[in-house]
Amino acid sequence: MDKKYHEKLRQILLTWLSLFVFILCWELVVAFAGIDRLILPSLSGVVQSFLQNHEELFANLVVTMFESVSSFLIGSVLGFLFSILFVYSDDIKNSLLPYAIALKATPLVAVAPLIILWFGNDVYSKIVMGAMVAFFPVLISSLEGLTNIEKEQLNLMKSYSATKIQVLFKLRIPNSIPFIFSSLKIASTLAVVGVMIGEFTGSDNGLGHVIISSSYYLDTPLMFAAIIMASLWGILFYSLVSLSEKTLNHLAFGM
Repeated sequence: MDKKYHEKLRQILLTWLSLFVFILCWELVVAFAGIDRLILPSLSGVVQSFLQNHEELFANLVVTMFESVSSFLIGSVLGFLFSILFVYSDDIKNSLLPYAIALKATPLVAVAPLIILWFGNDVYSKIVMGAMVAFFPVLISSLEGLTNIEKEQLNLMKSYSATKIQVLFKLRIPNSIPFIFSSLKIASTLAVVGVMIGEFTGSDNGLGHVIISSSYYLDTPLMFAAIIMASLWGILFYSLVSLSEKTLNHLAFGM
């Protein structure tokens, strides 16, 4: 217990120490290298811009949070449901999986203007874009978890005349939980990226809109403040999904 505690404390200290070194190097480079604030503002300048525009930043952060959480939930649920369909129907899998791969292979920035055209300039288009990028990792990982089961376990279920629904809920889904959560952690960050791309393409609010508009006005400190807030939100979102995984494992398995 003491060893685990000291190891955890060591990791936390190293994280904060690396952050402190990064901030110190940032300030020193900007101060002594004579870099123009339009190219690279000092961290103190970014903090000052944040304090001056905190109401606008937090208002737009709420929009980005809503869009990314909504797209994450929609993309993840659809990915999981389609993985179940693929498990029980090879015809559906062979018909639709190539389209899912093509969707993943297509750069989101290439189809973003089309999605804006179809769904409008409000939150719906951003949610669609976030769901598109969150969908694929959940689909593939869930499919792997649902199918990667031992034959002995499956044969045992069949020997007891278990139905497909019973096999799904008592064997396949419990077996796929580690795979699902691994993909959910990836999908949480991808949803934020997808939403931000949508806000870059066309939006009246959101942190992506702040970044684009501040670049037009050459307000680099505000741009950095919005970028940092978006990064922190992505880290928080990932951490929440990871925490939910640990909580579920603790409640279900005592791990």
